[in-house]
Amino acid sequence: MNNTIERIMRKVREQGAQALLVASPPNRRYLTGFRGSAGTVWISDKRRAFLTDFRYVEQAKGQCPGWEIIQYDEVDKAIADLIAEESVDAIAIEAAHVTISQLRGWQEAFSAQIVETKGLVEAERMVKTAEEIEKVKKAASIADHAFAQVLPQLRPGVSEREIALELEFTMRKAGASGVSFRPIVAAGARSALPHAEPGDRLLSHGDFVVLDFGCVFEGYCSDMTRTVVVGEPTEQHLLIYDLVLRAQLEALEAVKPGVTGKAVDTVARSIIEEGGYGQYFGHGLGHSVGLEIHEQPRLSQKDETVLEPGMIVTVEPGIYLPDFGGVRIEDLVLVTEDGCSILSSTFKELYVVE
Repeated sequence: MNNTIERIMRKVREQGAQALLVASPPNRRYLTGFRGSAGTVWISDKRRAFLTDFRYVEQAKGQCPGWEIIQYDEVDKAIADLIAEESVDAIAIEAAHVTISQLRGWQEAFSAQIVETKGLVEAERMVKTAEEIEKVKKAASIADHAFAQVLPQLRPGVSEREIALELEFTMRKAGASGVSFRPIVAAGARSALPHAEPGDRLLSHGDFVVLDFGCVFEGYCSDMTRTVVVGEPTEQHLLIYDLVLRAQLEALEAVKPGVTGKAVDTVARSIIEEGGYGQYFGHGLGHSVGLEIHEQPRLSQKDETVLEPGMIVTVEPGIYLPDFGGVRIEDLVLVTEDGCSILSSTFKELYVVE
């Protein structure tokens, strides 16, 4: 972490500031290990301090080794005191995580100029450490286990909501601290809604059922999607499913160091477009996963980030046909030195619910 902080401080200095405030919970946890809900990180050339209130002082002492713990009654005053003590002329903040109200309050309370920065810590989080990778792998294995346990429970007459609850319960029982997002279970025409919320819709013959879910293990997320069909699939079911699966498999082959997120997205998108369904694939191919379920970089036409070993991304093409249904197939993937390693182990052949 020392090298990480030095790289961050180098960028802070390049922007004319002498200190950085970090209050975003994921960035705060990444830097210090703190898992509570109140605290601000102060980084300068003179000190690395974690500021928190009475409730979390002892917790911070245990979770933030190597950090000076400063207890405050009023956080803005504590920061202002540090600014004065270290004669800071300009202080960097995380612009994307500061409200207008908070910014105005700081402008009144601080003697230093405020320098708005973007993505300083997030840039460090893109490449995962070996420890982070192991936690994501464990989260992915818990999700695989949950799907295997819940799959036999899928049958006509079961509701989307019941399936979502079973997925969450099974993941928690297997060691997850929670879900990485509210599970998506969508049946029939509702499976054409990429982010459908589980409801009272009952599974019935002829339905595609999309299940998109993940869990959190020691702070790190997983993400996986599988699509099944209830009853004998029609030609339309098979055509769409096979097209999405082919796009996903080809995109997985394209994931390797040195290629851009845009290039990988293009591989899958071109296959779906050539199959005549391009207009029904309206989202990016994937995103990074870590302390948050959606991180940088993205596999998208809008992202030219070059993939590096240690990055973890999802590969999740889909086709969504209004009034019919949709298919999405998603794996969690680790970029390796010579390609990629798929962290999701669940089979991808079309499963037929009897």
